[in-house]
Amino acid sequence: EIPVDIWELGLIYDIQITEENEVVVLMTLTAPNCPEAGGLPFEVEQAIKSIPDVKDAKVLLTFDPPWDRSRMSDIARFELGLF
Repeated sequence: EIPVDIWELGLIYDIQITEENEVVVLMTLTAPNCPEAGGLPFEVEQAIKSIPDVKDAKVLLTFDPPWDRSRMSDIARFELGLF
């Protein structure tokens, strides 16, 4: 498990919120064969659905463009010792 959240890792590519308070998140994983591939999108979807006033949530998984370290924030790089 990585001690950095998915936002700081740069795994979230896009977030759309409709007028009906439905949330669609486009995200990726660090690699297509990532062991979290089965569970992480579901966990993200459930976390979004737990936010008050959110009517529905959908998480779409993509690998285009592929994730790389350049997507990480400075905070994530620091936490992971990549400076």
